[in-house]
Amino acid sequence: PVDHLMGAPLLADYFLRNHYNGEDTVVVSPDHGGVTRARKLAEFLKAPIAIIDKRRPRPNVAEVMNIVGKVEGKRCIIIDDMIDTAGTITLAAAALKNAGATEVLVAATHAIFSGPAVERLENSVIEQVVVTDSIQLAEDKKLSKLVTVSVGPLIGRAITRIQENKPVSPLFENRFKK
Repeated sequence: PVDHLMGAPLLADYFLRNHYNGEDTVVVSPDHGGVTRARKLAEFLKAPIAIIDKRRPRPNVAEVMNIVGKVEGKRCIIIDDMIDTAGTITLAAAALKNAGATEVLVAATHAIFSGPAVERLENSVIEQVVVTDSIQLAEDKKLSKLVTVSVGPLIGRAITRIQENKPVSPLFENRFKK
């Protein structure tokens, strides 16, 4: 048996503690496949969502990005499961800024940061990269925009619940309801 521990509630908690919620915030999925993840974070933050629609005009040609949703004058939080080379995330962030977003932040559960990721993120319009410590980053991959949220307490509570024969799902239910 395996228990799936979600990173989105931890990321949401960070944004809520730092007042990144409400009408001035839009949660953005970097592609159609991440819409469910974006909706979940948006529910926690009580914010609307937007979607980046990527299309390739022809093979091996740079991506053209369209945005579904209102981002002009808004703080945008792009949510993804992982950041590997940061190509999609940085292109999406640039498209959001070009569409009038006031600020672009990125959140991901897993920070892989391979190849040109650190350089791309540092040189991008992204103001903050919020990730969990599910993967230990080498010192040379800790960019200046990085905020790390610990999965330690969540894993500890999950282990305790499993040892006590209790369900793990309550760790994620009604977490942010007042």
